[in-house]
Amino acid sequence: MAFSLNKVMLIGNLGQDAENRFTTNNISVTTFSIATSRSYKTKDDNWANETTWHNIVAYNLSDYYKEKLKKGKKVYVEGRISKREYTDKENIKRNITEIVSENIILLDSSETNDKNFENKKPDEPEVENTDNSDLPF
Repeated sequence: MAFSLNKVMLIGNLGQDAENRFTTNNISVTTFSIATSRSYKTKDDNWANETTWHNIVAYNLSDYYKEKLKKGKKVYVEGRISKREYTDKENIKRNITEIVSENIILLDSSETNDKNFENKKPDEPEVENTDNSDLPF
């Protein structure tokens, strides 16, 4: 048996307020993007910054988190990379890469006492993760 791993851990700031919609099966889908950045030294010994934007998808997110995920907020997102194809309004096929979140933690100082969130699957009860001992920071 071959083993594989699809795991992503990001810390970044929201680029806009989270948007929520419902599927035809009445499953809540919340989407937002976060920016991560890195600094690096250029060939001429100057420092440059590079920002990468990540599309995040969360299923069955609680109303509490939908209200807290606002532009500029710092969050930790853990999940998996997903690629999908869709047809846009002009009938053009498009590809998109997204992070399907499994865990979201609000990192702003005003939110540090709040409970963490784990996405619940459509048929599973909500589980809250309050053990931060396995976080990488």
